[in-house]
Amino acid sequence: MEKGNYSLVTEFILIGLTEQPEFQMQLFFLFLGLYVVTVMGNLSMIILIRLSSILHTPMYYFLCSLSFIDLSQSTVITPKMLVNFLSKKNTISYPDCTTQFYFFAFFVISECQMLAVMAYDRYVAICHPLLYNLMMSHQVCSWLVSGVYALGLVGATAQTVCLLRVVFCKKNVINHYFCDLLPLLELSCSSTYVSEVVLLSLCIFNILFPTLTIICSYVFIIASILKIQSTEGRSKVFSTCSSHIVAVGVFFGSGVFMYLQPSSVSSMDQGKVSSVFYTIIVPMLNPLMYSLRNKDVKIALKKVMKKTFF
Repeated sequence: MEKGNYSLVTEFILIGLTEQPEFQMQLFFLFLGLYVVTVMGNLSMIILIRLSSILHTPMYYFLCSLSFIDLSQSTVITPKMLVNFLSKKNTISYPDCTTQFYFFAFFVISECQMLAVMAYDRYVAICHPLLYNLMMSHQVCSWLVSGVYALGLVGATAQTVCLLRVVFCKKNVINHYFCDLLPLLELSCSSTYVSEVVLLSLCIFNILFPTLTIICSYVFIIASILKIQSTEGRSKVFSTCSSHIVAVGVFFGSGVFMYLQPSSVSSMDQGKVSSVFYTIIVPMLNPLMYSLRNKDVKIALKKVMKKTFF
């Protein structure tokens, strides 16, 4: 294609969740409320874990990292989304779009791997309690968290480099509420084969590998739970895993629906709804599930509040 035959796109138009203007204000207040709860919940969890000595364990060290990832991921997406609800023309420049996608990919991949690390932590705690302090030492935990962010960095960089190789001309309307790779590739006027292969490979690795890790961990956990004689003992062990199971189900379920199915116009519209779960709903629910269903967090919260206010 000759350079003079087309003009490169310098900005994109985001369709958003809906094109019907009568719903924009209601959606603005809905997602503003969700974002406020997300910020307050995750910040509170991070501060509580830092302040409370009884929460200075590997499990809560990983939970603190998960809260940071959720808070960051939501902040990459939601503020721009809220601005678009109030704007007549929802535009985003090409550099801003690329930047938003890079950080989105980084935090999504990091969350996938972090959920797998948390499942492994629960496996060690329940199946090898006597070796827990050795197998999950501070150094091991630091290496695991560093590995999570390293995989996020590599995956996000690879996908962004592929995105930068794609040429955009004429079409600039993104059928989404943020800059995601699949709707962007639909606008390309150059070959997207390499980008699609890289995306599929990374999705398989970052969805199936953590999923297999989580499944294997919980198979061993369930086997250990069944060996416990008392009903109270079983319920106590299961309660430490139930929140994680729910978070994994919602996050990976919506991710699989979005990225590991054949693309079409209808599936992309459905994919936008699916994306809401892992970009907005899950980051809001995670701190609520891990705090409301966790006795240690409740005890730590009471102690911190007593020290602070009394």
